[in-house]
Amino acid sequence: MGMKSFTGFSEGKVHFTSIPDPFFRSLLPLIDHLGELKTTLYAFWILDHMEGAFRYLRLTDFLEDKEFMASLGENPQQARENLEDAIQRCLERNTFIKATLELDSGPEDLYFLNTPKGRAAVGAIERGEWRHSGDPAYPVDVISETPGIYHLYEENIGPLTPIIAETLEDAEQTYPYSWIEEAVRIAVENNVRRWSYVEAILKRWQEGGRDEREDRRDTEKDRRRYVEGEFSDFIEH
Repeated sequence: MGMKSFTGFSEGKVHFTSIPDPFFRSLLPLIDHLGELKTTLYAFWILDHMEGAFRYLRLTDFLEDKEFMASLGENPQQARENLEDAIQRCLERNTFIKATLELDSGPEDLYFLNTPKGRAAVGAIERGEWRHSGDPAYPVDVISETPGIYHLYEENIGPLTPIIAETLEDAEQTYPYSWIEEAVRIAVENNVRRWSYVEAILKRWQEGGRDEREDRRDTEKDRRRYVEGEFSDFIEH
Protein backbone atom coordinates (compact mmCIF):
# COMPACT_ATOMS: atom_id res chain seq x y z
CA MET A 1 0.00 0.00 0.00
CA GLY A 2 1.42 3.38 -1.01
CA MET A 3 1.87 6.33 1.29
CA LYS A 4 -1.23 8.50 1.74
CA SER A 5 -0.57 11.96 0.36
CA PHE A 6 -1.64 15.38 1.61
CA THR A 7 -3.80 17.45 -0.75
CA GLY A 8 -2.27 20.74 0.39
CA PHE A 9 -3.43 23.68 2.46
CA SER A 10 -6.63 25.30 1.21
CA GLU A 11 -7.05 28.88 0.08
CA GLY A 12 -9.08 31.45 1.93
CA LYS A 13 -9.38 32.14 5.61
CA VAL A 14 -7.53 29.54 7.69
CA HIS A 15 -7.29 29.42 11.46
CA PHE A 16 -3.71 29.26 12.79
CA THR A 17 -2.75 27.48 15.98
CA SER A 18 -0.40 29.29 18.36
CA ILE A 19 2.65 27.26 19.38
CA PRO A 20 5.28 29.03 21.53
CA ASP A 21 8.83 29.26 20.16
CA PRO A 22 10.32 27.24 23.08
CA PHE A 23 8.50 24.21 21.67
CA PHE A 24 10.72 24.29 18.59
CA ARG A 25 13.93 25.37 20.31
CA SER A 26 13.79 23.39 23.56
CA LEU A 27 11.07 20.73 23.54
CA LEU A 28 11.04 19.35 19.98
CA PRO A 29 14.71 18.25 20.04
CA LEU A 30 13.93 16.18 23.18
CA ILE A 31 10.94 14.28 21.79
CA ASP A 32 12.03 10.91 20.36
CA HIS A 33 8.66 9.14 20.22
CA LEU A 34 6.09 9.63 17.44
CA GLY A 35 3.07 9.10 19.67
CA GLU A 36 4.35 11.67 22.16
CA LEU A 37 4.93 14.17 19.36
CA LYS A 38 1.44 13.65 17.91
CA THR A 39 -0.19 13.95 21.32
CA THR A 40 1.73 17.10 22.17
CA LEU A 41 0.83 18.81 18.91
CA TYR A 42 -2.78 17.69 19.19
CA ALA A 43 -3.00 19.22 22.67
CA PHE A 44 -1.71 22.58 21.37
CA TRP A 45 -4.32 22.48 18.60
CA ILE A 46 -7.39 21.50 20.58
CA LEU A 47 -6.61 23.78 23.54
CA ASP A 48 -6.11 26.71 21.17
CA HIS A 49 -9.66 26.17 19.88
CA MET A 50 -11.18 26.21 23.37
CA GLU A 51 -12.49 29.22 25.26
CA GLY A 52 -11.93 30.32 28.83
CA ALA A 53 -9.01 31.48 30.92
CA PHE A 54 -8.10 27.95 32.09
CA ARG A 55 -8.15 25.16 29.49
CA TYR A 56 -7.58 21.49 30.07
CA LEU A 57 -7.99 18.12 28.39
CA ARG A 58 -9.42 14.85 29.63
CA LEU A 59 -8.79 11.38 28.26
CA THR A 60 -12.19 11.47 26.56
CA ASP A 61 -11.17 14.57 24.57
CA PHE A 62 -8.54 12.49 22.81
CA LEU A 63 -10.64 9.32 22.52
CA GLU A 64 -13.61 11.09 20.91
CA ASP A 65 -11.52 12.31 17.97
CA LYS A 66 -11.74 9.27 15.68
CA GLU A 67 -9.31 10.60 13.06
CA PHE A 68 -6.66 11.34 15.65
CA MET A 69 -7.12 7.99 17.37
CA ALA A 70 -6.92 6.14 14.04
CA SER A 71 -3.43 7.59 13.58
CA LEU A 72 -2.25 5.98 16.84
CA GLY A 73 -3.02 2.32 16.19
CA GLU A 74 -4.46 -0.28 13.87
CA ASN A 75 -7.46 -0.94 16.14
CA PRO A 76 -9.22 0.96 18.97
CA GLN A 77 -7.60 -1.07 21.75
CA GLN A 78 -4.08 -0.55 20.40
CA ALA A 79 -4.78 3.14 19.76
CA ARG A 80 -5.95 3.65 23.34
CA GLU A 81 -2.91 1.89 24.77
CA ASN A 82 -0.63 4.01 22.59
CA LEU A 83 -2.47 7.17 23.64
CA GLU A 84 -2.15 6.39 27.35
CA ASP A 85 1.56 5.68 26.83
CA ALA A 86 1.97 8.98 24.94
CA ILE A 87 0.19 10.96 27.65
CA GLN A 88 2.42 9.38 30.29
CA ARG A 89 5.48 10.36 28.25
CA CYS A 90 4.16 13.95 28.04
CA LEU A 91 3.77 13.98 31.83
CA GLU A 92 7.25 12.56 32.40
CA ARG A 93 8.65 15.10 29.92
CA ASN A 94 6.85 17.79 31.96
CA THR A 95 5.07 19.02 28.83
CA PHE A 96 1.75 18.15 30.49
CA ILE A 97 0.88 18.63 34.14
CA LYS A 98 -2.22 17.17 35.70
CA ALA A 99 -4.67 17.56 38.52
CA THR A 100 -6.76 14.62 39.72
CA LEU A 101 -10.21 15.22 41.20
CA GLU A 102 -12.87 13.01 42.72
CA LEU A 103 -16.03 13.81 40.76
CA ASP A 104 -19.46 12.20 40.96
CA SER A 105 -18.46 9.93 38.08
CA GLY A 106 -15.24 8.90 39.87
CA PRO A 107 -11.61 10.09 39.75
CA GLU A 108 -10.86 12.36 36.81
CA ASP A 109 -7.45 13.43 35.48
CA LEU A 110 -7.28 16.93 33.99
CA TYR A 111 -4.30 17.60 31.72
CA PHE A 112 -2.89 21.11 31.33
CA LEU A 113 0.01 22.35 29.24
CA ASN A 114 2.93 23.31 31.46
CA THR A 115 2.46 27.04 30.92
CA PRO A 116 2.02 29.84 33.47
CA LYS A 117 -1.76 29.50 33.12
CA GLY A 118 -1.59 25.74 33.39
CA ARG A 119 0.56 25.87 36.53
CA ALA A 120 -1.76 28.48 38.04
CA ALA A 121 -4.77 26.26 37.34
CA VAL A 122 -3.22 23.14 38.86
CA GLY A 123 -2.16 25.15 41.90
CA ALA A 124 -5.68 26.53 42.32
CA ILE A 125 -7.22 23.07 42.04
CA GLU A 126 -4.78 21.66 44.59
CA ARG A 127 -5.82 24.47 46.97
CA GLY A 128 -9.47 23.58 46.49
CA GLU A 129 -10.24 26.65 44.38
CA TRP A 130 -12.54 24.90 41.92
CA ARG A 131 -16.22 24.15 41.47
CA HIS A 132 -18.50 21.95 39.37
CA SER A 133 -19.29 23.80 36.16
CA GLY A 134 -22.50 21.92 35.36
CA ASP A 135 -21.13 21.14 31.90
CA PRO A 136 -20.49 17.39 31.47
CA ALA A 137 -17.93 18.07 28.72
CA TYR A 138 -15.81 20.32 30.96
CA PRO A 139 -17.00 19.62 34.51
CA VAL A 140 -14.51 21.76 36.41
CA ASP A 141 -14.20 25.53 36.70
CA VAL A 142 -11.14 27.07 38.31
CA ILE A 143 -12.14 29.91 40.60
CA SER A 144 -10.17 32.77 42.10
CA GLU A 145 -10.87 35.88 44.12
CA THR A 146 -9.37 38.00 41.36
CA PRO A 147 -9.52 37.62 37.56
CA GLY A 148 -5.81 36.81 37.53
CA ILE A 149 -2.92 38.78 36.15
CA TYR A 150 -2.93 36.91 32.80
CA HIS A 151 -6.61 37.66 32.20
CA LEU A 152 -6.03 41.27 33.28
CA TYR A 153 -3.22 41.61 30.73
CA GLU A 154 -5.10 39.98 27.86
CA GLU A 155 -8.25 42.02 28.48
CA ASN A 156 -6.47 45.38 28.64
CA ILE A 157 -3.00 45.20 27.05
CA GLY A 158 -2.78 42.47 24.43
CA PRO A 159 -2.18 38.77 23.65
CA LEU A 160 -0.19 36.76 26.17
CA THR A 161 3.17 35.38 25.01
CA PRO A 162 5.53 33.09 26.94
CA ILE A 163 7.99 35.95 27.56
CA ILE A 164 5.22 38.26 28.79
CA ALA A 165 3.84 35.47 30.98
CA GLU A 166 7.21 35.15 32.73
CA THR A 167 7.36 38.92 33.17
CA LEU A 168 3.87 38.93 34.69
CA GLU A 169 4.81 36.14 37.08
CA ASP A 170 7.76 38.23 38.29
CA ALA A 171 5.55 41.31 38.65
CA GLU A 172 2.99 39.40 40.71
CA GLN A 173 5.79 38.36 43.07
CA THR A 174 7.09 41.93 43.30
CA TYR A 175 4.01 44.16 43.55
CA PRO A 176 0.62 43.91 45.27
CA TYR A 177 -2.09 42.79 42.87
CA SER A 178 -4.12 45.92 43.65
CA TRP A 179 -1.18 48.05 42.43
CA ILE A 180 -1.03 46.09 39.17
CA GLU A 181 -4.78 46.54 38.63
CA GLU A 182 -4.52 50.29 39.25
CA ALA A 183 -1.48 50.72 37.00
CA VAL A 184 -3.24 48.86 34.18
CA ARG A 185 -6.29 51.09 34.67
CA ILE A 186 -4.08 54.18 34.32
CA ALA A 187 -2.50 52.74 31.16
CA VAL A 188 -5.92 52.14 29.62
CA GLU A 189 -7.16 55.62 30.54
CA ASN A 190 -4.10 57.18 28.94
CA ASN A 191 -4.33 54.85 25.92
CA VAL A 192 -0.82 53.49 26.49
CA ARG A 193 -1.46 49.77 26.28
CA ARG A 194 2.10 48.61 26.87
CA TRP A 195 3.45 46.59 29.76
CA SER A 196 6.61 48.72 29.87
CA TYR A 197 4.43 51.71 30.77
CA VAL A 198 2.58 49.76 33.47
CA GLU A 199 5.89 48.57 34.87
CA ALA A 200 7.26 52.13 34.94
CA ILE A 201 4.30 53.19 37.08
CA LEU A 202 4.80 50.25 39.41
CA LYS A 203 8.51 50.99 39.81
CA ARG A 204 7.79 54.62 40.64
CA TRP A 205 5.29 53.57 43.32
CA GLN A 206 7.78 51.09 44.74
CA GLU A 207 10.55 53.68 44.90
CA GLY A 208 8.60 56.77 45.91
CA GLY A 209 5.41 55.46 47.45
CA ARG A 210 2.01 55.09 45.89
CA ASP A 211 -0.33 58.07 45.88
CA GLU A 212 -3.24 56.81 47.98
CA ARG A 213 -5.82 59.36 46.92
CA GLU A 214 -9.11 59.38 48.76
CA ASP A 215 -10.78 61.04 45.80
CA ARG A 216 -10.47 58.59 42.91
CA ARG A 217 -12.19 60.87 40.41
CA ASP A 218 -10.01 61.67 37.42
CA THR A 219 -8.66 65.18 37.15
CA GLU A 220 -6.45 66.85 34.58
CA LYS A 221 -3.68 67.01 37.17
CA ASP A 222 -3.92 63.29 37.82
CA ARG A 223 -3.83 62.55 34.11
CA ARG A 224 -0.73 64.70 33.50
CA ARG A 225 1.06 62.93 36.34
CA TYR A 226 1.39 59.82 34.20
CA VAL A 227 1.98 61.38 30.78
CA GLU A 228 4.74 63.87 31.62
CA GLY A 229 8.30 63.61 32.86
CA GLU A 230 9.63 60.07 33.07
CA PHE A 231 6.44 58.73 31.41
CA SER A 232 6.52 60.99 28.35
CA ASP A 233 8.66 58.53 26.35
CA PHE A 234 5.79 56.04 26.42
CA ILE A 235 3.26 58.47 24.95
CA GLU A 236 2.71 58.67 21.21
CA HIS A 237 2.68 62.33 20.18
